[in-house]
Amino acid sequence: MLIAFYILFPVLVIFLCYRFPAVNKIGAVVICYIVGITLGNIGVLPDGSEQVQATVSESAVALALPLLLFSMDVKRWKRLAGPALLSMLLGTAAIIVIAVAGFFIMTGMTENPWQLSGMAVGVYTGGTPNLAAIKTALHIDSGRFIVVHTYDTVISIIFIIFCITIARRVFLTYLPPFRNAFVSDGAHDEPVEKEDVDSYAGILSRAVAPPLTAALLLSAGIVGVSVMAGSFIPPEYGTSAIILLITTLGIAASLVPSIRHIGKTFQLGMYIIYIFCLVVGSMANYRVIVNIDAVIMVFIIIAIFGTMFLHSLLCRFFNIDTDTFIITSTSLICSPPFVPVVASGLKNKEIILSGLTTGIIGYAVGNYLGISVALLLKNWT
Repeated sequence: MLIAFYILFPVLVIFLCYRFPAVNKIGAVVICYIVGITLGNIGVLPDGSEQVQATVSESAVALALPLLLFSMDVKRWKRLAGPALLSMLLGTAAIIVIAVAGFFIMTGMTENPWQLSGMAVGVYTGGTPNLAAIKTALHIDSGRFIVVHTYDTVISIIFIIFCITIARRVFLTYLPPFRNAFVSDGAHDEPVEKEDVDSYAGILSRAVAPPLTAALLLSAGIVGVSVMAGSFIPPEYGTSAIILLITTLGIAASLVPSIRHIGKTFQLGMYIIYIFCLVVGSMANYRVIVNIDAVIMVFIIIAIFGTMFLHSLLCRFFNIDTDTFIITSTSLICSPPFVPVVASGLKNKEIILSGLTTGIIGYAVGNYLGISVALLLKNWT
């Protein structure tokens, strides 16, 4: 019954988000976390549920990753104009610098600072799926994961408000104004997948369900192959290797047009991530959440706004315009779903495609970067 609840409750959440705009503004991820935390702290979970929770959470991340990557059009990346791609690379470099610096500052102030640095690099080049994957790969405690994700959610809201209100005026003081940064041939552009709840419409239709089931089975096969290969790697690095292999095989599968064009694979992957959020929430102890960890809170603030500031200085050096900088910063720090929100606030729809595309590239590279940085810093100590 517990497993059935974990699987079916996100369906209700998606329906409620679709039916009620006010619920949708809260977001499916946040609702799943809140319900999970409540469930895990009111004493209704049966004895021995910890093993079920661990198994479901780890399986959900592994199964979701290929589905999230199947719909990527890697060839599209070459049509991303220089300024947008360069801005993304500069933003990625900025979070790595901030995360590594934060590791040395936090050493002795909190346990396993290398985990925090790895999660920061993963989530601020990708998004929640990357954060979830890195949690699994690095064996991060669920309580710490919830704390990081909660603080990240709160500070990210402040970041978005800043981006859509005064960010342009601030950065125009030393960055040039916008110029069209995306080159497209028009006829060959494919729609970029969305996380919004409206995109789940028709997922159970006869035209969508059969090929989507095949994609789910392919994802399970990729997980199976990766787990088998990971068994030949020393246990200390086995889980990390499995996650990276799953990511690699998912990207490789996206190169096959018949797989890439299967509808709703991204949405199914995000649905499984909702399951993960619900399960992990139910594993968290509320006492860990309500007692604010000042070190982690300050680190998240610096990781977000420090990265944005350093990113802007690098963009100034390379003469990248203000709007391109803001939208790529948004796509990296807050993930693609927030790109249209910020673009609307900037009243510049031309930057949407650049932001979405760079954000999806971030989904692909976030696991590699986050896990690599974390393990390098761990071995440093």
